[in-house]
Amino acid sequence: MDWLDDVHWNEQGLVPAVAQELGTGQVLMVAWMNREALAATLRDGKATYYSRSRQRLWQKGEESGHEQILHELRLDCDKDTVLLVVEQKGGIACHTGRHHCFFHRLEDGAWQPVEPVLKDSKDIYGGK
Repeated sequence: MDWLDDVHWNEQGLVPAVAQELGTGQVLMVAWMNREALAATLRDGKATYYSRSRQRLWQKGEESGHEQILHELRLDCDKDTVLLVVEQKGGIACHTGRHHCFFHRLEDGAWQPVEPVLKDSKDIYGGK
């Protein structure tokens, strides 16, 4: 049996993928992977995800240069979520130019951005 057959894919053939930073343990982002993306991640050693909006694979950093180098791949107890332990190149994982995607914190009943923008997204993506 193929190791990919052990993953419990959802109805769309996807599985949530959590990217965790090597060394700090900080959760950088959550995305989706299909079978092809997960296989490519292991094969190439770089995080590859499935974009539901673009309906295609995208390797993290393909436009921004902020690649995620895979160090470890794990599957949770229910086999329906994968964990990627990665080295985040460039120190930016979020498309907003922040270190990670979880920069909103609930304060007094409202979500407040509490992490700094390290690089303007226009400078990362050229105004896209």
